[in-house]
Amino acid sequence: MFPSELAAPFFIGPVPIRNRVILAPMSGVTDLPFRQLALRYGAGLVVTEMVASRELVQDTAESWARLKGAGLKPHMVQLAGREAHWMAEAAKIAADNGADIIDINMGCPAKKVIGGYSGSALMRDPDHALSLIEATVKAVDIPVTLKMRLGWDENSLNAPHIACRAQQAGIQLVTIHGRTRMQFYEGRADWDAIRAVREVVSIPLVANGDVDTPEDAREILRRSGADAVMVGRGCQGRPWHAGVLAGHPHPDHGDIADIALEHYQMMLEFYGEAVGIRHARKHLGWYLDRYAPTITGAEKAGIMTSKDSREVAALFHAALQAGSDLPQCAQEAA
Repeated sequence: MFPSELAAPFFIGPVPIRNRVILAPMSGVTDLPFRQLALRYGAGLVVTEMVASRELVQDTAESWARLKGAGLKPHMVQLAGREAHWMAEAAKIAADNGADIIDINMGCPAKKVIGGYSGSALMRDPDHALSLIEATVKAVDIPVTLKMRLGWDENSLNAPHIACRAQQAGIQLVTIHGRTRMQFYEGRADWDAIRAVREVVSIPLVANGDVDTPEDAREILRRSGADAVMVGRGCQGRPWHAGVLAGHPHPDHGDIADIALEHYQMMLEFYGEAVGIRHARKHLGWYLDRYAPTITGAEKAGIMTSKDSREVAALFHAALQAGSDLPQCAQEAA
């Protein structure tokens, strides 16, 4: 399935997806500016940051900011929660506000999330998890999908069991991250283990975990039998990367500084200057780590700590431009 088939469209229910490389939902990363850039540069599909279902129903500002799609199509919203009522009501709100697809989070390993019995903690109680799935599917007329891990730990690899039941309940696509919750992001994702899900579901299957290069994309699909691939951390500092894996051209190295600067300015506009500067810092750091290999620690600290948005923009852009003057192999080695 590489490269031409990765570029081929597919469907989630009736919703057409333009290619088979999906940007993973990442809390604190895949906000609206990041998703806008990822789609511009060729990602097949992008997913919002995780939206807490109860908080959305209770009308919190953060949940509404995460819900925004600003006309992006398809608009896929990921919901998290532990109670069927809140998940169903949040799904209705998302659908009423432009969501084309709802994704249920049963994969997040963060202690803050599982401490509330959401995310991957739901895999410890499949019957309860199915009650959330059924309520969400019944609440909306748009496709509902599911993202999870292989299981809670190596002694409970129950993703095939849950996936099969989820398909029967009306789930129209399932994504599997090839680790257990207890692995967090340690070690290597087990791409072969995802195939056990392929063997029990007929809906589209997406494979996720440690996909960074075109060769990774080819191999995870071969070993898992999946229909599409999801890429997450590999896109940090390069929002165009999902599109590149799908066959779109990589931005010229001379253009990267301008794209990164635009990303920074989009974040300032989206969040407001004071909040935007803080939210942008992790992104600036990823860009600098990838594309400004000669920057000194003091120079980087100046960019990362300044509260003057214009100063940050000037220093950041200059550092990336200096990096673009290096031979391409030197940038990639960094």
